[in-house]
Amino acid sequence: MDKLSVVKIGGNVIEDAEALQSFLIDFAQMKGSKILVHGGGKKATAMAEKMDIPVQMIEGRRITDAQNLDIITMVYGGKINKNIVAQLQNLGCNALGLTGADGNAIQAVKRPVKSIDYGFVGDVVGINNDLFQMLLKGEYTPVCCAITHDQKGQLLNTNADTIAATLAQNLSSLFEVSLWYCFEKQGVLKDIDDDDSVIETITLEKYKKLKTEQVIHSGMIPKIDNCLDALQNGVAQVKIGAPKMISGKTKHTTLIL
Repeated sequence: MDKLSVVKIGGNVIEDAEALQSFLIDFAQMKGSKILVHGGGKKATAMAEKMDIPVQMIEGRRITDAQNLDIITMVYGGKINKNIVAQLQNLGCNALGLTGADGNAIQAVKRPVKSIDYGFVGDVVGINNDLFQMLLKGEYTPVCCAITHDQKGQLLNTNADTIAATLAQNLSSLFEVSLWYCFEKQGVLKDIDDDDSVIETITLEKYKKLKTEQVIHSGMIPKIDNCLDALQNGVAQVKIGAPKMISGKTKHTTLIL
């Protein structure tokens, strides 16, 4: 079975042109088939502020009204996505930018209103495996922004971590998939104030112990839950760490069952 790397890159790297270029150089040199997933929330917020459009966040999640959806579409699907694609082309990586609507790549449903109305936010319900398989076999590198669609003409803002995990799980029936979450830390830390205290391997049993001991808590729990869910649904391995981990130059955390 061919190998596939699904790499998610976060907003802090996208904010910094030098850091983004360094990451893309490493990404372009990754061996084998690969998919890049990106968000860009900080740039979308900055654009909204420039245009005097209010941005509402609840527990770190963006409320996406019609005006904010327009900005997200412009920033994620336009400026950020095409800038990344152009830089990868310059690096000899034949990248192709996608929203979920392109080629019916990623389908979602609008999140139902419960205690909070998130607006035009989508929860992923389907991946077009045939499309991704065709692109990857043709040696294209899909670059997916955090926009999906509902197959009824509506674009939806969708969490990039979730898109990456869902892509990895769905494509694990066709490839041996590694899922990489790149963010500002070196990995999962024993001590949040010590960047060198990376826990290099976490199994399901070890995770339960670390949670009980409150070594892992708050915002890291949903991320690791997401990772373990991916492992239990066919993904071969999940890695969490700083962008340089994809070139093998830094410590990072590997999650295994």
